Amino acid sequence: MFVASAATAVPAQAADFSGRPVVAGIDLERATIPDLQRAMRSGRLSSVELTSFYLQRIRKLNPTLHAVLTTNPDALRLAADSDARRHRHRSKGPMDGIPVLLKDNIDTADRQPTTAGSTALVKSRPYRDAGVVENLREAGAVILGKANLSEWSSYRSTSSSNGWSPLAGQTANPYVLDRNPCGSSSGPGVAVAAHLATVAVGTETDGSISCPSGANGIVGVKPSLGLVSRSGIIPVSKQQDTAGPMARNVVDAAILLAALNGADRRDPITVDAARQSLDDYTKYLRPNALRGKRIGVWREVYTPDDTTKAAFEQALGKLRKLGATTVEITIPYLDVIAANEFPAIRTEFKHDLNAYLASTGGEHPADLAGLIQYNLDHAAVEMPYWTQNLWDRSQATTGDLNDPAYRAMREAATSAARRGLDETLRGSKLDAIVAPTNNAAWKTQLGVGDGALLIDSSGPAAVSGYANMTVPMAYAGPLPLGLSIMGGRFSEPSLLAIAYAFEQDTKVRRLPTFIPSIG
Repeated sequence: MFVASAATAVPAQAADFSGRPVVAGIDLERATIPDLQRAMRSGRLSSVELTSFYLQRIRKLNPTLHAVLTTNPDALRLAADSDARRHRHRSKGPMDGIPVLLKDNIDTADRQPTTAGSTALVKSRPYRDAGVVENLREAGAVILGKANLSEWSSYRSTSSSNGWSPLAGQTANPYVLDRNPCGSSSGPGVAVAAHLATVAVGTETDGSISCPSGANGIVGVKPSLGLVSRSGIIPVSKQQDTAGPMARNVVDAAILLAALNGADRRDPITVDAARQSLDDYTKYLRPNALRGKRIGVWREVYTPDDTTKAAFEQALGKLRKLGATTVEITIPYLDVIAANEFPAIRTEFKHDLNAYLASTGGEHPADLAGLIQYNLDHAAVEMPYWTQNLWDRSQATTGDLNDPAYRAMREAATSAARRGLDETLRGSKLDAIVAPTNNAAWKTQLGVGDGALLIDSSGPAAVSGYANMTVPMAYAGPLPLGLSIMGGRFSEPSLLAIAYAFEQDTKVRRLPTFIPSIG
């Protein structure tokens, strides 16, 4: 069922958000998935109770947060099935009975639509679950619903606002409600931060997991390209797109990543990478994991403000205290990436989106040209604040992935990103590179655009297809700041270990404050 309304584009003041998120006497802010599993095994908690708690909390908070688009009408049945398995001692593992929200560009072949936040896809009907959803169902997870997002994953206009869709309006940052949640996985980021689900699955092309994770004080993992299936996900660019975990702590992110990864024959790159997928990432999580590590310090990211710079310096001090050696670095070839990434994506978007629409059932425009016309015909709903200039540029391309001009741009962007990271990591003998994830969230102003307000630390990992994650680093007043940790392809075990050691020592994350406005 739809639970969000776009009637209010910018969130109103919250009513009553007081009190900690507690169910069956368990403080969910402190509990990890293993804690919840122990409580369910002992009979103290059931999946039905946990799922009901989140559904009630969504009903209470979502009219202000605009973080959830739909709740799954089958969620309580899935939770009851999990409880029955547990009663028979046939639990499927650590994700069994755990409620998960999906960004609403991830297909589910159930009674929920998959819309990318657009009214154009409300009547679309995917023929089967996305690869990651198949894995979640196999793991016993409860598909709780679909989360709001920046419509079309922020790829429609250069002046769009992160977190806005015509189906659900403007997602609010739960720490300060008139501040931006970043995007495009804004709904999953806010939902996890505000305890509307245990964990969520976001997607990223460039920054769409890392930025909303940083801005909402949670852990986000952008996996290496090929580790997690891309099948059944509404694309921007299959050369860079990937789904990944969003969680309140590193343990939960590691458990969710293990459930998501693995080979999917519908996505051949995952078959080639199958030997890199793991059933358990938690075995790498040790409080002393930073001892002896060499960490590159990347300062040349785009305009971190003074507060963010100071917080980053404090974080570097923590890394050194925990036994790491920090090494000042620069990443080469950034100019080549900048000149080629988005021109290449224009062609990829047209090709990949047309292919997705052609393979998806139900009523919807047949291709990008049809979507452009749909928006013109429904401009009052779809384009009240900005146009579709990115789509117009994409439609003007050939959409042909064999086009020599396109292939040259993609090769230039990807090879430059990989060379830049590989040479930096090898040249300084680094285990990882760190940078600020975000500045403090800015005030949402629909139609102004957010591009100049972002920190561009996600680019090299996104374009190369290498691993990147963010973990809470500090607060600027009431607003969260994240620390990005990136490494080579399939370096997820090492990055999770580093993030866990930092998280356990600093204990940065705190509950959202739901302040209406500041400054």
